[in-house]
Amino acid sequence: QLQASGGGLVQAGGSLRLSCVASGRTFSNYAMGWFRQAPGKEREFVAAIKWSGTMTYYADSVKRRFTISRDNAKNTVYLQMSSLKPEDTAVYYCSAGNIWVSRRDDEYAYWGQGTLVTVSS
Repeated sequence: QLQASGGGLVQAGGSLRLSCVASGRTFSNYAMGWFRQAPGKEREFVAAIKWSGTMTYYADSVKRRFTISRDNAKNTVYLQMSSLKPEDTAVYYCSAGNIWVSRRDDEYAYWGQGTLVTVSS
């Protein structure tokens, strides 16, 4: 089970840190990803991190603004978001997959319930 938290309302230019805690099993050897879905849009890739934390991928739209990290001892993955824009408004989902690392949502088998991020202009 994955539990995402940390969403909320923030002004444009602000920052938020999302957390995703895994329970019930260990995901320390799983790739972890963050995806988001804005109202009326399809779910899209945001960031992903290899099980070891040594490799990360980002969507072009969030590069240099978002940072994904993980603490395997705490079974937790983070998404530090800065310089937030209104277009970042979405429900953010964390995911886990027994894969190398991927931008594709269909390669992740486990999903959290999502946390809403709203960025006001």
